[in-house]
Amino acid sequence: MVFFLVLLICAIALIVVGAAVDGMLYVLSTGVLLLIAAVLYLLVRSVSRSRRRPAH
Repeated sequence: MVFFLVLLICAIALIVVGAAVDGMLYVLSTGVLLLIAAVLYLLVRSVSRSRRRPAH
């Protein structure tokens, strides 16, 4: 969960910097891609946890 939060914070920071500074569109797009990667990581992690069966 900590890894997801770090990815999320980095993505938001990159998006803000890319949107605020003129000519930094590549930073904005990198932040958006990182945000998508973080959400996909969270989805894959939650699906893999739900597939585990109890030992009973």
